[in-house]
Amino acid sequence: MIKLLKNITKREWIIAFLSFGLIFAQVWLELKMPDYMSEITILVQNEGSKMSDILVNGGYMLLCAFGSLVTAVLVGYLIANISASFSKRTRKMLFDKVENLAIHEVKQFSTSSLITRTTNDITQVEMLVGMGLQLMIKAPITAIWAITKILNKSWQWSTITAVAVAILLGVIACLVVIVMPRFKIVQKLTDKLNGVIRENLTGIRVVRAFNAEKYQEAKFQDVNQKLTGQQLFNQKAFAIMSPIMYMVMYGLTLSIYFVGAYLIKDSLMANKLTLFGDMVVFSSYAMQVIMSFLMLAMIFMMLPRAQVSAKRINEVLDTDISIKDGNFDGNTKETGTVEFKNVSFKYPDAEEYLLKNISFKAEQGETVAFIGSTGSGKSTLINLVPRFYDATDGEVLVDGINVKEYKQEALHNKLGYVPQKAVMFNGTVHSNVSYGENGSLEITEEKVKQAIKVAQAAEFVEKMDHGYDTHIAQGGTNVSGGQKQRLAIARAIARDPEIYIFDDSFSALDYKTDAVLRRELKKYTKNATSLIVAQRIGTIMNADKIIVLDNGKCVGMGSHKELLKTCEVYKQIASSQLGEEELNHA
Repeated sequence: MIKLLKNITKREWIIAFLSFGLIFAQVWLELKMPDYMSEITILVQNEGSKMSDILVNGGYMLLCAFGSLVTAVLVGYLIANISASFSKRTRKMLFDKVENLAIHEVKQFSTSSLITRTTNDITQVEMLVGMGLQLMIKAPITAIWAITKILNKSWQWSTITAVAVAILLGVIACLVVIVMPRFKIVQKLTDKLNGVIRENLTGIRVVRAFNAEKYQEAKFQDVNQKLTGQQLFNQKAFAIMSPIMYMVMYGLTLSIYFVGAYLIKDSLMANKLTLFGDMVVFSSYAMQVIMSFLMLAMIFMMLPRAQVSAKRINEVLDTDISIKDGNFDGNTKETGTVEFKNVSFKYPDAEEYLLKNISFKAEQGETVAFIGSTGSGKSTLINLVPRFYDATDGEVLVDGINVKEYKQEALHNKLGYVPQKAVMFNGTVHSNVSYGENGSLEITEEKVKQAIKVAQAAEFVEKMDHGYDTHIAQGGTNVSGGQKQRLAIARAIARDPEIYIFDDSFSALDYKTDAVLRRELKKYTKNATSLIVAQRIGTIMNADKIIVLDNGKCVGMGSHKELLKTCEVYKQIASSQLGEEELNHA
């Protein structure tokens, strides 16, 4: 928690110190009121007291109460400003950190957990800063100040108050010890609940198609029941605190008056009035002491969960980023070349290599295709180019420079990437296709329209209600799979990159659209290098170079005709997809 609070800025510390001064004034005003009450008590008991004196002291009490109210409002406003700014900045830090994490580092936390940490966990810390900061300042000041005012009144009353405080501290300590570990379980169950909901919403079509609603409901009910059970236990535990607090408070008042009655009874007549006034004042100050410990109790109710949340947030912020920026700005002598030099790769913590000794070079304007059985490492191989992962051994060069030396922005500006699963963002057709625009890349409306045309998407886009301004739902749920794939291809084309990366990006297209798209793409990108992962021979048979992968190894490299003669693995794949006549014609 302390580590996270270091993110509070200098301006916020100044506001905090100003709040400290206001809280100090508020406590002084609240503790001044019993003095005026004591004075009024004595005035009422003395014969010959003037009503004006009573009213003056009453007026001072009202002024103290009003001043306390004003300072409380100001403190609330200032502390709310600190907590809101702190949570905004922490949320941005967390989001920026996740943006820079490598793929395997994101998977380490899970998507649902990262969402919980960015929302619920930060809210818990914000609540502690917002409410706790006020209480943590006010409670000790009130307690210490009130205690100094009552210590010299009566040792009997002081002893009773000390016993009451000891009982409260004992209850608070027991509750923290019991409940603290369970808050960690609550946050983990919240992660699971988010995961189940997210999974259900993402796969809603499959759920309905397989009549699996009851199965999903059972999964949700199981996690929800566990979360509810933990929350109920925690709330019941804290619910014990309230009656104990009030029992101690009222018991303390009763004890003070009970002891006070005996003290007044046994005292001299001249001291009775003074003792009575002291008893009234002591009772008021004792209540202030108890209230200050009640405020501390509220902090201890919030602190365990906030502590767990802060630890979860710090786990993400403290994660070492494995893929770090280089210093190279992207100005190279070569253009559009991609070279793998004895590249091997294994996932972090894995024992076996997924890719082994891969070497090839793609020159500018060439189309290099990758084919192989499922799990042979095709997608992993091309994911090394944009540095979604870094090669374990060997070098991956873009334009003659190792990708690890590039600034990531400069490297990505050279690439046009189309993922295996087309991703659409909430927005319009235009905003999705121009998504690659940044400070160094300008994507004009003309480029967007041209890219959509080349990607064979103009036909369906122009038929939409609002054309290029038609709304696209998050995930592209309001367009078909083939339409999403063509828009994703258009997004890459609009960037005019040196190197295109197509990760099985034509699988959702029919053969006719696939053929037309590739023909138009070849014309438009004749000076660009294309790296294509494909399952269909028809998609890649005209590539300049085809690389055949099997169990992470390169078992063949050459043109379609050459591989049919020299590579048994490629011939088997081709035989399973092409007829005998097509094979003989090739």
